[in-house]
Amino acid sequence: MSNSNHKTLEKLSSHLWEAANILRGPVDAADFKTYIFPLLFFKRISDVYDEEYADALDEAGGDVAYTQFSENYRFQIPEGCHWKDVRNKSNNLGHALRKAMRGIEQANPGKLTGIFGDAQWTNKERLSDALLKDLIEHFSSLNLGNEQCQADIVGQAYEYLIKKFADLTNKKAGEFYTPRSVVTLLVRILAPQAGETIYDPACGTGGMLLEAVHYVKAHGGDENLMLGKLYGQEKNLTTSAIARMNLFLHGAEDFYIERGDTLRSPAFYSGDSISTFDCVIANPPFSLDKWGEDIWINDPYGRNFAGLPPAKSGDFAWVQHMIKSMAHQTGRMAVVLPHGVLFRMSKEGAIRRKLLEMDILEAVIGLGQNIFYGTGLAPCMLVFRDSKPPSHRQKVLFIDASKEFKTGRAQNELLPEHVDNIQRWYAEYQAVAGICRVVTLDEIRENDYNLNIPRYVEPVIEEETITLEQAIANLKESLQAAYAAEDRLKKLLEKEGLIK
Repeated sequence: MSNSNHKTLEKLSSHLWEAANILRGPVDAADFKTYIFPLLFFKRISDVYDEEYADALDEAGGDVAYTQFSENYRFQIPEGCHWKDVRNKSNNLGHALRKAMRGIEQANPGKLTGIFGDAQWTNKERLSDALLKDLIEHFSSLNLGNEQCQADIVGQAYEYLIKKFADLTNKKAGEFYTPRSVVTLLVRILAPQAGETIYDPACGTGGMLLEAVHYVKAHGGDENLMLGKLYGQEKNLTTSAIARMNLFLHGAEDFYIERGDTLRSPAFYSGDSISTFDCVIANPPFSLDKWGEDIWINDPYGRNFAGLPPAKSGDFAWVQHMIKSMAHQTGRMAVVLPHGVLFRMSKEGAIRRKLLEMDILEAVIGLGQNIFYGTGLAPCMLVFRDSKPPSHRQKVLFIDASKEFKTGRAQNELLPEHVDNIQRWYAEYQAVAGICRVVTLDEIRENDYNLNIPRYVEPVIEEETITLEQAIANLKESLQAAYAAEDRLKKLLEKEGLIK
């Protein structure tokens, strides 16, 4: 990134964060994203529309009639629904905002339907006219058109804001945000190619789909071949809208983000078959309760092929849905799950056995603790392939990457070097003392299909060698410390009258 672009990104990120601070007080921090993201998107498309209008006018030599053609614009903005129309209002701003946003959604059916979410703009107890005026004026001081802010810059500032909101609402953030380093790791393991389809059944704010596009571009692939190749589903209305805005703000043109409950009502299917994709990637909600067991007893798509998961934990429902979503031969998937999926018995044990006997599990990777929002637990990553390379068949690679993180005050962090290490160990698919081991399916059978990593990867214990003199000195030091502790205890007991 050039220095001027970096300055633009810093300025924009700071400005957006200040917008959130205007809301602080009347609006709960967990709801900042519900208001800030729609305003950012509204301002962005209004400014780009103005640029497109000026270009059309210039192209037509000042012919205003030519500027009315919809083909001149990426998004249509009906009369009275532009940012400037709202800014010119002095009262009932919430009503004006809602009207403008709904007008834009209706003028762009399919593309922008429901994209502004369901924020309560007309709630004056929360959003007074004075507060909304401050917010609108704050955004108005920035030009978010392409000439001032390229799509990549706006997109990066948007992601910065998503991360800031995640930091602010730690526990709730896990519902919509996966740390970018974990996303990078998942994508690098799948290594998507230009033209391949990518699917995230629990897409949150769309970070994994975007990272897949970035990966293709960084590896010399034609990102235009990714048009129409990105698919995601998200249950939460606000979050699914944020995902669509995120992709648009990064310059993505053609993608499919559907709102809905993936386990109960998958959005992508043909007849009674689930749609299949080259890369399937997800960080679904951990051990989801009430996930849809009643529907899965007779799942019309046959996603219970390895068994019905327990009612109180939907982890293996996600796994089976994703496996069903893998394309024949080319399909591969990476999913982040709680460690319990590796060893919990009963129904999950039976499912694990069937999946292992299908010989599609390629790798089990144990990650470090406290690297996810909302849980201090150490997660794991499972990697599946519809068709494993011949050298990997009847085998599973176990990687203990639990030490690969930098300790943080509130959150531990996977740094780029940790991601590099884990991706290299996966790619090399061979034993590394204390870290990796390639295990045969026969050995896993002997362990009753238990996948708990310490069963297969033993830590290396470094033996300390010291001289005899040092050992004697250490012993004397320990004895002196023990005697001193004994004397202190004796005095304490005498003081309390327990001994004489």
